Amino acid sequence: MDKGIGFSRTITLDWLDATVSLCMENKTPAEVRLGLDKLLEGVIRGKEPRRKTIDVLMGIWVKAKPVLRQEGLELYQRLSTRQDRLWLHYGMILSRYPFFRLCASVIGQVSRTKETIHRQIIKDKVAAEMGHLGDLDRSIDRLIVSLVEWEILILEKEKKTYRICLHTIPASIIALEMWLAKCALQSHPSDALPFADLIYLPELFPFNFSVSIDHLRKDARFEVQRQGGGLDMVRLVVP
Repeated sequence: MDKGIGFSRTITLDWLDATVSLCMENKTPAEVRLGLDKLLEGVIRGKEPRRKTIDVLMGIWVKAKPVLRQEGLELYQRLSTRQDRLWLHYGMILSRYPFFRLCASVIGQVSRTKETIHRQIIKDKVAAEMGHLGDLDRSIDRLIVSLVEWEILILEKEKKTYRICLHTIPASIIALEMWLAKCALQSHPSDALPFADLIYLPELFPFNFSVSIDHLRKDARFEVQRQGGGLDMVRLVVP
């Protein structure tokens, strides 16, 4: 797997849920890998493609930072819907794979002026940031297929053009919104962001936030500082 890309395979929400389920059974990494191999054996042909897909899934949930992983597993037990679980998985992926964050950010930036995006626009903008890595085109293709499977991009009739589902996914609990805000801030190059910028980061384009600055003030994981002009800057206290 290209270390500059990481998220290089198509990943479904069912596979992510299965990975979490295995983690919640307190299985060792080797046991999680074996369980995923059995799950994907009849779905992905070939040992090497299957291994690469499992590597991505393991990277998201098994190799995550311990604190983040534990918080995620505890939160997962409170969730019952596919949409809620997407908030959780999305946050874990943002925290683990900068390549994913960059691609999502590109889509989010385009969504501010257009309702659709062409695959080549994503490839051109990502290549401008990362350079032309060997597996970049195929990795972006697979990432787009993942986003379609997650129902945050919808394939249009025009070939390789996708409708962007902007702010269409609500959360059933505020804790989930705060979780994704933490993951987004943790993965962002800046140490602190204005609250309004944080919840409208381009990489968070699919999600509809209702969390307020007061929620973050009451959460020990965040530090909120009021600056001139009434600007509330948010930074993480707990990584």
